[in-house]
Parts: sequence; C-alpha cells; structure tokens
Amino acid sequence: MQTPLVVVMGVAGTGKTTIGPLLAAGLGVPYAEGDRFHPPANIAKMSAAHPLTDDDRRPWLDAIGAWAHERAELGGVVSSSALKRSYRDRLRAAAPDIVFVHLTGDRALIEKRMSERQGHFMPTALLDSQFATLQPLEPDEAGVTVDVAGSPEQISERALAALGRLQRGSHRDQTQR
Repeated sequence: MQTPLVVVMGVAGTGKTTIGPLLAAGLGVPYAEGDRFHPPANIAKMSAAHPLTDDDRRPWLDAIGAWAHERAELGGVVSSSALKRSYRDRLRAAAPDIVFVHLTGDRALIEKRMSERQGHFMPTALLDSQFATLQPLEPDEAGVTVDVAGSPEQISERALAALGRLQRGSHRDQTQR
C-alpha cells in the first residue's frame, strides 16, 4: 500500500493549516504549510486585500508541486487552496498520485473563523473572491470532501476515514459530516 500524498484544499478559513498537521500525524507523514511556498509579492498582495491572479499563483503551485514530487514515494500532507481544477491539474502533473481533501462548509462559519484568527495575512474581504474562484472536486479527481463543522479532531477523523475508504478503492467520497 502506497503512503498517501495529500493536498488539503479549500477556501481561506476552512482550517487547512489546522487540519493538515492532524492528518499528517494520523497518516504518519510530514506536513508542509502551503502558505510558506508563496513568494513575498503574493503575501504582500493578499495582505493588501487584492486577490491573486493565475499568473501570481503559478510559481506558488510549482513550488508546492516540486515538494510533492520529492515526497511522491514517501508521502506527505501539504496545504494549498487549490481552488481551480487547473491548479489541481498543475499539482497532479508534478505528482500524479496526489489525493485532495477538500475542506468545505457554511460560509458564515468560515467567515467567523477567519475573523477570529490572529496574525494571518488573509483578510476576510477576500473570502468572496475565494468562493467565486472555487471549482469543487470533480468526479474524476482523486479526493474526498469533508465538512468543517465540528472540532479540528472531528474534522480530521472524518477526513482520515474518508481517505481510508478512498484508498480501499471505493468511489470518491462526498461531504462527510
């Protein structure tokens, strides 16, 4: 059985940075924070409440893809919004066995969580652009969709269970509550 290589994806505020390390611990693989792959210009742009363009995201996605490629045989978990199919396709081009965990949930809950977090560069003002850009996982994409209602432990347990079902060969899971 291959060690999983997982991208935790979703709009800002869904808990990628919280759930990612919990998933990595549960899978026994390292975690990489996707925001650390952003060039400084991207951080500055988002901090100023300007959404990133596809051109802005390319070097970031390529850096995450390079990390994933290096981890392909060893496994790992990395966070990335991966909002568009084309972004996920770019990551899959670097590491074809990537599996996505799409964290999703009620917009009001996500906005509340974003407003409560401290020291993060992403303002709640960009949440609308994130939802407008989001293209959920399609049926032919390897991945699971997990609702973010509940505690981080509950969310990660649902994600681990869904990944286990996926690895055993069942069809792509839908939202797990």
